[in-house]
Amino acid sequence: MSNKNNSTVEIDVLFLLKKLWFKKFLIIFIALFFGTLSLLGSIFLIKPSYTSTTRIYVVNQNNNNNASNLTAQDLQAGSYLVNDYKEIITSQEVLTKAIEKNKENLTPEELSKMISVAIPTDTRVISISVKNHDAKKASELANSIREAASDKIKDVTKVQDVTTLEAAEVPDEPSSPNIKRNLILGVLVGAFLAIVGVLLSEILDDRIKRPEDVEDVLGMTLIGVIPDINKL
Repeated sequence: MSNKNNSTVEIDVLFLLKKLWFKKFLIIFIALFFGTLSLLGSIFLIKPSYTSTTRIYVVNQNNNNNASNLTAQDLQAGSYLVNDYKEIITSQEVLTKAIEKNKENLTPEELSKMISVAIPTDTRVISISVKNHDAKKASELANSIREAASDKIKDVTKVQDVTTLEAAEVPDEPSSPNIKRNLILGVLVGAFLAIVGVLLSEILDDRIKRPEDVEDVLGMTLIGVIPDINKL
């Protein structure tokens, strides 16, 4: 009885692979269908967004010609001031000044969601990026935030100076959506769903379609098979 139960749950991997090969055109069609949907959705449904980035360099007040001070003090200060700089840049006062300068119909909370601040480890370089559906507005807001944040950082942290390393430029291409990535993901998802569907349909199908199925269901040895004359 145990042998019979074990035989009924066996999965013929080679048979499933053959089924996948037999259904290859269906799998390719579904993969291309999902890829096409993803492509069309990325082009027509998702509004493109542009990201503009400006960078500033923060000079510590203790900065001098002593190299040991630069290494031991400035970099150490930069490590624990990272979150301070981020909070200052995204503070309501800084964002309000940027909004007023550009005469935008935004709230500080809405503008805060468009901003990302990055500070590489062991540096005093701060990157301020603004993401907006309008490329020109993205660059204008980034530059306005940089100017307002520079004054606020000097006022709050008492650093010696905040120098502009790179002003925000108007981006030529959108940063999102990534059409190529979405297309590839759509094709992969479609292929995965098609393969899973084919495998499940075969595994859950309890109909007798092969000579081996007769042995599995009845638990009897198969003596012979009558060939299909039409196929011959």
